[in-house]
Amino acid sequence: MNKNDYTIRLEKAEDHRAVEFLIREAFWNVYRPGCSEHYVIHVLRNDPAFIPALDFVMEQNGSLIGQNMFMKTVIQTDDGMDFPVLTMGPICITPELKRKGYGKKLLDYSLEQAAELGFGAVLFEGNIGFYGKSGFDYARYFGIRYHDLPEGADDSFFLCKELIPGYLNGITGVYQTPHGYYVDNAEVEEFDQAFPPKEKLRLPGQIF
Repeated sequence: MNKNDYTIRLEKAEDHRAVEFLIREAFWNVYRPGCSEHYVIHVLRNDPAFIPALDFVMEQNGSLIGQNMFMKTVIQTDDGMDFPVLTMGPICITPELKRKGYGKKLLDYSLEQAAELGFGAVLFEGNIGFYGKSGFDYARYFGIRYHDLPEGADDSFFLCKELIPGYLNGITGVYQTPHGYYVDNAEVEEFDQAFPPKEKLRLPGQIF
């Protein structure tokens, strides 16, 4: 895909370190002091649920400015099935280009590609204010619950988009986050030692 001043293509093996650096810059001190997302993608690339055909980078003038990737997972339905769906992320745009429309362009393109490959729905943890512009809605409206979330707890972070209209008709159950997203903090710290030092800060709005 080439439009205006950017290109979206599949990630290559030689991109891995640069993508991890990009993710680290984008997520540092956002959700917690420091971040773990750069290690998460490092781990997920070797996970059986990882989808290489949906592992994208965005470039501008030869430099990486964004990335998104998808994983296979399931809804454990109330009638005892494992119903296949996707989840997504980490997804990011380089900090200096945030809020300029690049994130939505990358998101919309990657969702279109997932639909073309025949996947039926994406469930994801994110902000409805941004992801709603690309067709996501609250997963509760589809009858899907977030695992380990107490009844009545705030689930406004848990979003869903059908890629095939009606794909989730008649499906109710509990979404399962792929195990690869759960990383050990000590392993994150060890992995991070290979990157330039950055100060960890406790900031308002962090959730961990």
